Amino acid sequence: MLESQNDIVLQRDIEEIANNMSYQFEKLDNKTIFITGASGLIGSQIVKSLACINRIRHLSIKIVAFVRNIENARNIFENILDKDFFEIVSGDINNNISYNGKIDYIIHTASATDSKYFVSNPVETIDTAILGTRNVLKLAKDNKIKSMVYLSSLEVYGKNENKELICEEDYGFIDFLNVRSSYSESKRMVECMCKSYFEEYGVNVKIARLSQTFGPGVKYNDNRVFAEFCRSVIEKKDIALHTEGRTIRTYCYTKDAVYAIFRIMLDGISGEAYNVSNIDTAISIKDMAQLVCDTFPMSNIKVKIEVTEDIKKFGYNPEMIIKLETKKIEKLGWKPTTNLKEMFINTIKSLEERNI
Repeated sequence: MLESQNDIVLQRDIEEIANNMSYQFEKLDNKTIFITGASGLIGSQIVKSLACINRIRHLSIKIVAFVRNIENARNIFENILDKDFFEIVSGDINNNISYNGKIDYIIHTASATDSKYFVSNPVETIDTAILGTRNVLKLAKDNKIKSMVYLSSLEVYGKNENKELICEEDYGFIDFLNVRSSYSESKRMVECMCKSYFEEYGVNVKIARLSQTFGPGVKYNDNRVFAEFCRSVIEKKDIALHTEGRTIRTYCYTKDAVYAIFRIMLDGISGEAYNVSNIDTAISIKDMAQLVCDTFPMSNIKVKIEVTEDIKKFGYNPEMIIKLETKKIEKLGWKPTTNLKEMFINTIKSLEERNI
């Protein structure tokens, strides 16, 4: 049985990951990988990719999916529930994490992701980042794991417009008295915590700093801007921007992000951070909205600027230009494969295939 039978686009992507012979997945044979936030966009694709790798390469990678809602996880992973290599564990990362078994690798994806939530629940956003990651790092320490990857964000860089490209050492300004900064500041603190666990306890943790990432598997009600644009195409409604859309940033396709996470886990240097992005996707929000309109002319939609004075309620980032340089991870043998237009085509096709 296929790992994602109800989504042909996603299935194609995870099979491409599994068939990529430049990745030495054999290193993971008979090892256990513990994935937090496993029912999320990236976490679920990591799980399904590993399951596909087991099938195609005839490996025995044990996959442990750590989730909050076990019924939701059962729906997401319905095609692999009966596999001996797969296990769902329910729990809250804000509490002590226990697992009866040896863990070799950890991929920590659990995090708040909704900008509105950062503003309405800043304390919970901080707690999930700091308390949750501390519990995961303790689990890594106790299991003497071979490698752990923490999924961070481009938001740790703050506002830094003095650089054309942002490398891993270029940190800018973050207004820590703005509650929206609950996300970016806590991400910074967690990165420091990861480095501290490496230096003090020898935990082999690496950091993946992802730009905004999307592709097949995105939930229809996702509040991030790319999902709003996809819904506009499907529902044939004009794209309404609540700002002038001048923020410029880079993006990354989900398949490419999963590739990068595996590469960092197996070949990255412990205690270091790696940008994960596609520099060719650098674009303003307004131009991206127009790209979507032009890519799907049959929807007959256009971009409308509806600037509102009450902008804080949307939880948007301050206007900025942030283009992530990826030379460091490219030295590990990784390169992005999918441009922005393809990302939207694949995401929308995936949403439509799931009969949304």
